[in-house]
Amino acid sequence: MKPLNKQTASKAVRPERIIQFGEGNFLRAFVDWIIFNMNEKTDFNSSVVVVQPIERGMIDMLNEQDCLYHVNLQGLDKGEVVNDLTKIDVISRALNPYTDNEAFLALADQPEMRFVISNTTEAGITFDPSCRLEDAPASSYPGKLTQLLYRRFKTFGGDMSKGLIIFPCELIFLNGHKLKETIYQYIELWNLGEAFKTWFEKACGVYATLVDRIVPGFPRKDIDAIREKLQYNDNLVVQAEIFHLWVIEAPQEVAKEFPADRAGLNVLFVPSEEPYHERKVTLLNGPHTVLSPVAYLSGLNIVRDACQHPVVGRYINRVMFDELLETLNLPKEELVKFGKDVLERFNNPFVDHQVTSIMLNSFPKYQTRDLPGLKVYLERKGVLPKGLVLGLAAIITYYKGGVREDGAEIVPNDAPEIMDMLRNLWATGSTRQVAEGVLAAEYIWGENLNNIPGLTDAVEGYLNDIQEKGMLETVKSILD
Repeated sequence: MKPLNKQTASKAVRPERIIQFGEGNFLRAFVDWIIFNMNEKTDFNSSVVVVQPIERGMIDMLNEQDCLYHVNLQGLDKGEVVNDLTKIDVISRALNPYTDNEAFLALADQPEMRFVISNTTEAGITFDPSCRLEDAPASSYPGKLTQLLYRRFKTFGGDMSKGLIIFPCELIFLNGHKLKETIYQYIELWNLGEAFKTWFEKACGVYATLVDRIVPGFPRKDIDAIREKLQYNDNLVVQAEIFHLWVIEAPQEVAKEFPADRAGLNVLFVPSEEPYHERKVTLLNGPHTVLSPVAYLSGLNIVRDACQHPVVGRYINRVMFDELLETLNLPKEELVKFGKDVLERFNNPFVDHQVTSIMLNSFPKYQTRDLPGLKVYLERKGVLPKGLVLGLAAIITYYKGGVREDGAEIVPNDAPEIMDMLRNLWATGSTRQVAEGVLAAEYIWGENLNNIPGLTDAVEGYLNDIQEKGMLETVKSILD
């Protein structure tokens, strides 16, 4: 079997126009895959220089393979099973600023550089006041980026045509706003001057983005079969689902420079990412949060099996399309399409997503993902959404613990104060006290949910039904 490198496999040579902070699975299976498709299907003609954002990383492995690797996409596409492999050749080289800081800073001197893309985890966009301009490099990602921008400003004498377009992909709402604020903090801390600040403001753009693709990563259980199929010893194969979405809060002139739409990709340039963030949280995370305890207490362990179950599957459809979808403000046709895409993702035949893995911190998840929809539904329809209320009762029942009907032990896991509260409430033997006590927990909800008209009675009723009839029969009762 051949090693994978540019001696054994073809690799295109393209202008280096993108600096990418991060070399992990997500960026390689999402951003670099998108850039590969843009190169193949448009005149984008760009390559990526990867910068390792922390001291320990994977760039040595990347460089050993001349930055070549394969993406293995798996899942359902309009009902068809897909399991394909694509060789990604867009990364020209990978740098470690901790061992060669000058090579990193010299990227700023390349006139064709135009984009900066990052995914340095949620903790990456932080201000560290101990960073200094002369550090080689600054410890924080925004510090490194400010060093790079300042070098570019000086190299080109403040030329307004040499600004950079910056797309952070960290999983923070309005990540671009946060990154921009942090760069301003470094400009002030390091006294970089008004001329540089003006150049940064006018010549550069830092744009908030929302990214969405499940990336399981290196396929340990499948790697031998994949290598046999490829006939290459690829140590950097990365598996991902087929679905992808990149929402970028930027004007159309930026979209023209980054022509992902012309490549047929699900990349949207929009005036505001907020409704798309709300759509994802509501229609993907919201159903996940309530389907998990309902499915588990119905004897189901895998998300896909829950979706395909004759009763629980109908429950999931009800919550998604009849309840949560009705609370959003984007065009209905667009929301229905997104909901159907989500169901295909839940049904992915290659991913055994355990429902119990979703249930950690279920109450805070319900508070951010489902409670807003419950309130809007009540306001718009004048009645409580039965599926969402039943989901809350299912979470409360799951946290009771005990044994499932098939003999499986129910082992909830959460913050100690939540576990203690549920233990004490269930010990009263009164479902009314359980309902009132959980809904009154302002440290979870930020308010007393007993004040929502009819909610306490509805939760108590479902708790009683689950105790008396079981989960499945209770679900049937709201569907019928």
